[in-house]
Amino acid sequence: MSPASAAGPPGMTTPQTHTLETVGAVVTYDVRPGSSAEPPLLLIGSPMAASGFDSLAARFPDRPVVTCDPRGAERSRRTDGAAESTPEEHADDLSRLIATLGAGPVDVFASSGGAVNALVLVARHPEQVRTLVAHEPPAVQLLPDREPALAACRHVHETYRRAGFGAGMAEFIRLVMHPGPVTDDYVEQPGPDPAAFGLPVGDDGSRDDVLLAQNLVSCTHHEYDLDALRRASTRVVAAVGEGSAGQLAHRGGLALAERLGTTAVVFPGDHGSFLDSDYGPPADVDEVAARLREVLAGDRDTVPAGG
Repeated sequence: MSPASAAGPPGMTTPQTHTLETVGAVVTYDVRPGSSAEPPLLLIGSPMAASGFDSLAARFPDRPVVTCDPRGAERSRRTDGAAESTPEEHADDLSRLIATLGAGPVDVFASSGGAVNALVLVARHPEQVRTLVAHEPPAVQLLPDREPALAACRHVHETYRRAGFGAGMAEFIRLVMHPGPVTDDYVEQPGPDPAAFGLPVGDDGSRDDVLLAQNLVSCTHHEYDLDALRRASTRVVAAVGEGSAGQLAHRGGLALAERLGTTAVVFPGDHGSFLDSDYGPPADVDEVAARLREVLAGDRDTVPAGG
């Protein structure tokens, strides 16, 4: 593990940056110290990297907060030359990271693909996680329309392989914003114009995008060990955004809760409105942070389900 300094945005504790060598990757992660004896809170996404959680991390100055770049994303790199990253690999990276922290079971807020990876972690190593809030996992395998939805995910990947980033990302946006179940004829519909989303129309020839090439298919096609999740000592809370109702990942969160015999907790905002981006401060980060505090403080049987 090798430390290096890193600067955070104004008004927040400066994180200490480290690297961790895992099987087939070198993972970069950041630790922000807290003022209490609470266990660390991990904020994770996939392929969203640590930079997306800066504002949310800043809302928890009272406890240690850890963020990381998943293998293949931003500062973390694959060392095995593989073209695809799997939830099992990401979960192993997270397990090694928690062991390195040496702070006992941690709390985890995991969003999108990060929630998929964290669910694998809990199924395999429940002793490492006290509470997991799994926010909008794209749990396509759990949906009633799983076959056409899986085909649509493959179609996004194949479009990227055939036509490049702009065309592939346009198909991705169309799918994740699609309201309601995916129909059998979804992939036969004309593809969207990349320019309509401000995406490049030309093809630069690259085929190594961290989302479209490395993670999309393995993440959405993951088959969950529901029995292990039900048996886990970890408190698993499925969460959805109030502003993303009907969309693929929101439906995945509802399906996960149903399979676990729980009720999904509703968070403010949509799938990613609490994340930092190039488009200004996250709109819903304060409300999401407050909701997360409520959920982490709640008992297994008393977590409120409403927004």
